[in-house]
Amino acid sequence: MELRSKAGIRVNEMLDNSRAFCGRTILTSALLLGFGSIGSTTDAAELLMIEEDGCFWCEAWDKDVAEIYPKTFEGKMAPLRRVDIHSDLEDEIELKRSVHFTPTFLLVDEGRELSRIEGYPGEDFFWGLLEQMIKELPTEADPSVLNTSG
Repeated sequence: MELRSKAGIRVNEMLDNSRAFCGRTILTSALLLGFGSIGSTTDAAELLMIEEDGCFWCEAWDKDVAEIYPKTFEGKMAPLRRVDIHSDLEDEIELKRSVHFTPTFLLVDEGRELSRIEGYPGEDFFWGLLEQMIKELPTEADPSVLNTSG
């Protein structure tokens, strides 16, 4: 049986890409929790990277993660959008609190902040934290697809 997201992305292809590009095993159930949330580009989740010129940790993230991010499952679930820290973000996004540090990664869905990572804790910690954030995405997935046995 072939599963597809609302955007028509094949689940197996996404899983293979994520494993190949990230070099780590991701649990199928964790990946599918937010799967039903991909819709049109206007209501899809996104990951905002709040940054500023000269930010050492932003540059470290760029070196470690930026190139691979759009090719991963997480990158397909929440495409990256870069935002300067000095922009009027509050006019566009309903934030839980103000942003004071760069980089700050905001998982946003339907104009609302769901969760954030403040700073860049290194590649290994970043992926684990991001995976936990992706689980917070609203889902319309049938719970039976999360059963990976048999």
